[in-house]
Amino acid sequence: MTQALAIAAKDVRSEIRSREAVSGSLVFALLVMIIFNFAFDLEGEMAEVAGPGVLWVAIALAGMMGLGHVFAKEREQGGLQGLLLTPIDRGAIFLGKMTGALLLTLALEAFLLPLFALFSNVSILSPGLMVVVLMGTLGFVTVGTLFSAMAVTSRSRELMLPLLLLPVATPVLLAAVEGTRFALQGEPWSELVPPLTMLAAFDVVFLGLCPFLFEYVMEEMGA
Repeated sequence: MTQALAIAAKDVRSEIRSREAVSGSLVFALLVMIIFNFAFDLEGEMAEVAGPGVLWVAIALAGMMGLGHVFAKEREQGGLQGLLLTPIDRGAIFLGKMTGALLLTLALEAFLLPLFALFSNVSILSPGLMVVVLMGTLGFVTVGTLFSAMAVTSRSRELMLPLLLLPVATPVLLAAVEGTRFALQGEPWSELVPPLTMLAAFDVVFLGLCPFLFEYVMEEMGA
C-alpha cells in the first residue's frame, strides 16, 4: 500500500507542476456544461430531470481526457518500462496510478459541482449526492485506468480509450445519474439504496478484478 501511495503522490505532484490533464479537462467540462445549459435551460424542474445527466456527461468526457494521460506521459518518456522493471507488485502499480487519477478527478469535480449548482440553481450540499459522486467516480476511474493501460500502446489511443471504456462504464454512469437525480430531488436515503447498491457492486468487482487484469495486460504488451 505504501508503494501505491508513493506512485499516486508522484502522479499528483507531476500534474500540479504541469497542469496538463486537469486544466484541459476542466475547460472541456465547462464548455460541455455551458452548451447543455443553453440547450436545456437547466433551471427549476428541468435541473432535477436533465441536470444529473448533464453533470455526468461532463464528468465522463472530462474524466476520459484525464485518464488518457495516466500512462501516456511515462510511455513516451520511457518511464513506464522502468517502473515495471522495479521490484514492485504490478497490482500496487495499478492501485497507485488509479489512486492518482481518482484524486485528480475528484479535484476536477470540486470545481464542476459548484459550477453545476450555479448554472442549475440547485443545492449540492447533500450527503447523498457526495456519496453518489464518490462511488460513481471510483468505479469510473478504476476501470478507466485499466483501459488507459490497454490503449497506451495504440497509435489511436485517443479513440481506443472511449471505445473500450464507455460500454463497460455505462452501468456505473447510469446508476450515478439515477442516484444524483434522487439526491437533487431531496429523496430519502431509502430511495438512494438501489443506485448506491449497484455502484457498490461495480466498485467491488472493478477493484477486485482490475489489478489482476492489469498484470495480464502488461504481460501481453511485453512490458
